[in-house]
Amino acid sequence: MTSKKLVNSVAGCADDALAGLVACNPNLQLLQGHRVALRSDLDSLKGQVALLSGGGSGHEPAHAGFIGKGMLTGVVAGAVFTSPAAGSILAAIRAVAQAGTAGTLLIVKNYTGDRLNFGLAREQARAEGIPVEMVVVGDDSAFTVPKKAGRRGLCGTVLIHKVAGALAEAGAGLEEITDRVSEVAKAMGTLGVSLSSCSVPGSKPTFELSADEVELGLGIHGEAGVHRIKMATADEIVALMLDHMTSSSNVSHVPVQSGSSVVLMVNNLGGLSFLELGIIADAAVRSLEGRGVKIARALVGTFMSALEMPGISLTLLLVDEPLLKLIDAETTASAWPNVAKVLVTGRKRCRAAPAKPLEAPDSTAAGGAASKQVVLVLERVCATLLGLEEHLNALDRAAGDGDCGTTHSCAARAIQGWLKEGPPPASPAQLLSRLSLLLLEKMGGSSGA
Repeated sequence: MTSKKLVNSVAGCADDALAGLVACNPNLQLLQGHRVALRSDLDSLKGQVALLSGGGSGHEPAHAGFIGKGMLTGVVAGAVFTSPAAGSILAAIRAVAQAGTAGTLLIVKNYTGDRLNFGLAREQARAEGIPVEMVVVGDDSAFTVPKKAGRRGLCGTVLIHKVAGALAEAGAGLEEITDRVSEVAKAMGTLGVSLSSCSVPGSKPTFELSADEVELGLGIHGEAGVHRIKMATADEIVALMLDHMTSSSNVSHVPVQSGSSVVLMVNNLGGLSFLELGIIADAAVRSLEGRGVKIARALVGTFMSALEMPGISLTLLLVDEPLLKLIDAETTASAWPNVAKVLVTGRKRCRAAPAKPLEAPDSTAAGGAASKQVVLVLERVCATLLGLEEHLNALDRAAGDGDCGTTHSCAARAIQGWLKEGPPPASPAQLLSRLSLLLLEKMGGSSGA
């Protein structure tokens, strides 16, 4: 079955999406007759190296979200998951050359169509006397044995946009930027995992996954990964991803080990909830720090998506202080996050809770016959509530948001835990007072209050 999409037409969706971004961002302009977005202050870049990137649409906010001072000069967008035409790439190169820039660097993800079209445009531009260089980024850490086409270009490409942009803004020359980012690209790895596929507008899903499977090591066009694994907890999946990415037996691994300093990117492939993204980010930080890896910066969000694919990719980039300065350099690109320019690892993440006021002593001795009776009653109440969890949720789905049973189970588990800590107060007033505070703190929802 073809999936539903909010578009005007399948044929025009890439044009409309780019037009929408430009319409809402005064710092961008479209190049007439082409699916190309450029900085609107192009004429202020005289003598500076221009940076062009691009590829298929459907990876938003990549690539146009990364246009701005300190990042890309412009991008060339293809149709959904399709390389842009060489003619449009050449038009973009000519446009930035005519603005007086000191040469152009093309930043290309390692896909055959992109390499061919950007490569052809580069040769034509060079024939016209325009200095053009090209860097091909292949940061995929999925394949354990060499592939003919090499490693695919994934979310790590965004970090290359950032590093190149900071160098260009600082006045570095074309050759220097090309050499520097080529080196940086080698010290990076990305791995994706998906819960299900995505679908190109007007088409069916690109692949099928059963309810208990996830796809490991897939690309950003819905192409298959290296293998399917059973559904597991976020902690287990993240540990598996990091094992795969850093294993020296994997030909495409990133050489991260204990003592390494990294930039971590947790990238939403388009359809994952922010709730899950936070859980994955927490798992990644704990897992890396548990391996002795220092996290210098952490970027969490949507950087390079695959339409509505519910999945994530993790990127690790090995960094030193000079490289961190480039990552930290200012940019006006709308999709680059406001990252704290301090180390993530070694920060104190918790503040002590305020001390509670002292309670009045229990007027009647705890642990007596009355107290034992209370424990039996509370145990029965808790067991009953836990047994009714799904029934109460079903009733609440008909009347509300379907969480009533879950909320009451939460309360039951909190009371069971509290009873394990010691006998409850025998005084009914103190018993009810303690229970009310427990439910306020642990139960949540309107029922708890």
